Amino acid sequence: MNIVIHHNPDCGTSRNVIATVEAAGYKPTIIEYLKTGWTRPQLLALFAAAGLTPRSALQVSKSPAEALGLTDPDVSDEKLLDAMLEHPILVNRPIVCTSKGIKLCRPSEEVLDLIERWPAGPFFKEHGELLIDTEGKRVG
Repeated sequence: MNIVIHHNPDCGTSRNVIATVEAAGYKPTIIEYLKTGWTRPQLLALFAAAGLTPRSALQVSKSPAEALGLTDPDVSDEKLLDAMLEHPILVNRPIVCTSKGIKLCRPSEEVLDLIERWPAGPFFKEHGELLIDTEGKRVG
């Protein structure tokens, strides 16, 4: 299974998604979008496939969204997209792409819906929260 993860290494949720995927035995393609940036067609395709809008994909915390005036509900999708292209940190993460679909994986356990096999349990998130129990069942 090919897995692509649009990743920010400073994000715990994003790190948890990668850890979960790798513990399940996959070798994902990791795109550090803060380094590579985005293109408009790329964002539009990802958002459409994931059922997101620029507004619902906007990262507000730990980003310049508020300082740029982007949290105002009257800001258009086009303006949000322009800002996301200029400031890649504005796109919420991680966005995961597999043959089972494309999804913004917040919380990180959302990635379990996109992979065919899970890590052996017990499996914990990096801050200690149980994700998969000893019987291999999803927790929470």
